[in-house]
Amino acid sequence: MLKKIGVLTSGGDAPGMNAAIRAVVRKAIYHNIEVYGIRYGYQGLMEGNIKKMDLGSVGDIIHRGGTILATARSQEFKTEEGQQRAIEQLNKWGIEGLVVIGGDGSFRGAQKLTSRGFPCIGVPGTIDNDIPGTDFTIGFDTSLNTVLEAIDKVRDTATSHERTYIIETMGRNAGDLALWAGLAGGAESIIIPEVDEEFSNIIHRLERSRERGKRHSIIVLAEGVGNAFEFSERIKKETGIETRVTVLGYIQRGGSPTAQDRVLASRLGARAVELLIENKSDRMVGIRNNEIVDNDIDDILSGKHHLNKGMYNLSKELSI
Repeated sequence: MLKKIGVLTSGGDAPGMNAAIRAVVRKAIYHNIEVYGIRYGYQGLMEGNIKKMDLGSVGDIIHRGGTILATARSQEFKTEEGQQRAIEQLNKWGIEGLVVIGGDGSFRGAQKLTSRGFPCIGVPGTIDNDIPGTDFTIGFDTSLNTVLEAIDKVRDTATSHERTYIIETMGRNAGDLALWAGLAGGAESIIIPEVDEEFSNIIHRLERSRERGKRHSIIVLAEGVGNAFEFSERIKKETGIETRVTVLGYIQRGGSPTAQDRVLASRLGARAVELLIENKSDRMVGIRNNEIVDNDIDDILSGKHHLNKGMYNLSKELSI
């Protein structure tokens, strides 16, 4: 019978992580399982920064952004010595299973612990929505709405001054945030890592808009494609069009999670505890067609997130 589990957040923070922590703690306590919160991710695990959590520990956090357990990246944990230190701490505290909330780097850590015989379940929390095996990750919807709000506000200024604006979003290797926000915000061009679009096509759309009397445009650029300021200079050089840049940066990670992220985090966190109760390990929970699923973490890490090409094509069709 499972008696004690741990929970940690690792890597970049994402709105909804607190809702996931809350679900893990309360689901476990409902099943008479003790829960131990591990601060500062794997670094805190190696250092024994662990504290028992109760129902009050997660009161009034479902609406808060960030993570009450804090998060950090650890180079030391990537070593065999670091992983052994982590196992020793887990054994010292009597923890029998671990819920890891984070992205692919966090899951690689869980994979290492699992390979050493320690049960781990992954919960996908990242604003990039770049994890295979799930339609959505915790934090994506909140970040998307933050970006969309920025696009709407910038468009007011773009219209008033009749200028072209480039809005740079996060998304190092995945363009979901830029694509969804660009489609929802009516952007004229969406530039993402998954599609190698000719720069001449972007220029053509801008000039075509000018020819039909439109004096302002919005371009959404994922950071993984390139520097927004360089794109701005290139557009001005080739067209003479006045261009401004807005880099949203870390504002995209903050804020109170949306209802969708709170519900998703609650469902995924609870299911992670259920899997540990069922003596399952090396799994990642996710959502497919609004149903909670779980997949082998090894398959997740060797897989690839696929962009919705239909949505991308639609954005091109609607921006004529």
